[in-house]
This record gives sequence, structure tokens and C-alpha cells, in this order.
Amino acid sequence: MGETRRRALLLRCACLLACALIPAGTTAAAADRLLVFAAASLQGTVDTIARRFEKAGGSPVAISFAASSTLARQIERGAAADVYVSASPKWTDRLEAGRWLRPGTLGGLLGNRLVLVAPAGQAAAVPIHHGFPLSRLLGNGRLVMGDPSHVPAGQYAKAAFETLGVWHAVAGRVAGTPTVRHALALVARGEAPYGVVYATDAKADPNVAVVGVFPEEYHPPIRYTVAVPAASTHPQAERFLNFLWSRAARSVFEGHGFAVRGTGH
Repeated sequence: MGETRRRALLLRCACLLACALIPAGTTAAAADRLLVFAAASLQGTVDTIARRFEKAGGSPVAISFAASSTLARQIERGAAADVYVSASPKWTDRLEAGRWLRPGTLGGLLGNRLVLVAPAGQAAAVPIHHGFPLSRLLGNGRLVMGDPSHVPAGQYAKAAFETLGVWHAVAGRVAGTPTVRHALALVARGEAPYGVVYATDAKADPNVAVVGVFPEEYHPPIRYTVAVPAASTHPQAERFLNFLWSRAARSVFEGHGFAVRGTGH
């Protein structure tokens, strides 16, 4: 794949990101709307939980999905989020250190797995082991994954490739994307031969196939954390936070393939 093709991929990602950053329900007139910032990999999951929360008598919920890093930086710039769900404790730790989180609300929530995916029906299984020939398997294509400079999925992937001893060989072939869901979309459309995403992402799209699973010991533990931003004044922010640990939410998370790790703050 040439530089023109790479730029086209990244431009498509940028367009998708622009759409992702528009909070769901922005046209809703409800004055009591509760705004949730959630990692892009939680699309389709937190939405369902939000609807269950509303049916249980909670306030209307709007959700903004993006990279955890992007959302954390928006909170630092004063974004009016009421609940923040990150795909990496790095970002909630940063916000906590800067006093951007309400004391006592930070807690662990979920776990996930990292997988190698290819367009459905177009690739054989790829045994992932030290020194595996990923660069050769890419041919003239690129490996898509979350931008390792700031996207948690990309950072986990880079750590795994470094442990496997193949990062040096593939680093120049990586097309970093704004979120892990952008990487998933590019593989699903056949615009990239391989991508690294979470197992839950792969499960959500029938147009990709999991061709390899990264051993968990090759990268830092994938942990999702959650907290209420300090600036939130919504009276039901902590109610929604606690709902994420409820039995109703747990069944949704597990149904989408997440491992529920936390039990509350």
C-alpha cells in the first residue's frame, strides 16, 4: 500500500471520528439528560445499558463514544461529562491526579482480550508466537490498529508486538486509527488485510474473522475503569455509575464478551 492509500485510510478514519464525537441524543430537549463519555469499544454495549437505566426510572442518557484519551482531554478542558468510562486506567489515573474526578467514585469495571482480525473468509489462522511473520503476511497492505501514541487498544497492541519481538518489523506498516472501532471498520470493508482490535469488537462485526488471539501475558492487563468527573452536577451521575455494576448491566457486558472485573467503587 502506497502513501496515497495510507492517507486515504486515515482520512476515512478522521471522517468517522467526527461522527463518533457527536453525542447521541444531542437533539433531545430533556433538560435532565445525563451525559456519558465512553470508550469507543463500548459502542452497542453502554447504549443498551443506558436504555435499561432509563426504563428503571433513570434520567435520559446521551453517550459520546471516542478514544479514551480524547475523552479524558475533553474533560480536562471542561467538557460537561457526568460519567466517564475508559478502556485504560492510564487515563482515569491521569484525571484523578489532576483532580478532575469526584473523590471516591473511581473503580474498576471490565476486562477484555486483544485479537488479530482479517476480513471474513479471506485469511487463515495466524499462530501468534515470538517472532511470528506478521510483516510478511501483510504483503503490500497495512496493519490497522488504534494509534499507539494515545489509543489504549493501540498501546496494548504495541506492547504485545514488542514482547513478541516483531514491533520493529511492523511499526512502519502500521496505520494508526483514532479509535479501535475505526480499525475494525477498515478491516470489515476489506481496506486492510489485518487489524488488532478487542475481542468484543470482533464479536460485534460479522464481516471480520478472528485469526489470532494475543496471550494476555504479552501486554499489560486490559482494564476498563469508570468514574464521575468532578465538574458533574447531575443528581443521577452516581446512580448511573452504580448501575454499571448492577446485575442488569453485568448481563449486557457479558453478553457482548466482556469480563466483568469490578464490583463497585
